[in-house]
Amino acid sequence: MPDPERVDAFARLVEVGDFIAAIEGFYAEDAWMQENADPPRRGRNNLIAHERRVMAAFPQVTARRLGPALIAGDTVAMRWRFEMRPAEGPPRRFEEVSWQLWRDDRIAEERFFYDPRQMAG
Repeated sequence: MPDPERVDAFARLVEVGDFIAAIEGFYAEDAWMQENADPPRRGRNNLIAHERRVMAAFPQVTARRLGPALIAGDTVAMRWRFEMRPAEGPPRRFEEVSWQLWRDDRIAEERFFYDPRQMAG
C-alpha cells in the first residue's frame, strides 16, 4: 500500500507542472500508462519521451486535483482537471480519472479514463 504522503507528493509535482520529475521519481522502470482503451505505453523511458512530445505540442499545461486521492490497498484513484494550451489555437480543457496500481512506493500501472470529446478544440 502506498504511503498517502508519497501519493500527495506525486500529486503536488503534477499540480506544479513538473510532469517529467513526477514520472522519473514516482514510476517503476517497467511502468505503463494507458489512455482509455488505447494500447498502453510501456517503460518509464517511453513514458518520459511521450510526455516530452505532449509538452512540445502544449507548452502550457495546468493540472488541478479535484478532491483527495482514494487509496485502497495498492490502488489509487484521483480525479483531475487539465487545461492544455497549444502554441496556437484555443485551449483544451478536460477532466479525467487516473487509476493507478502501486508496487511498493512506485506507480507500476496507470490508466486514464476521460471522454475524448472534451479534447475537441
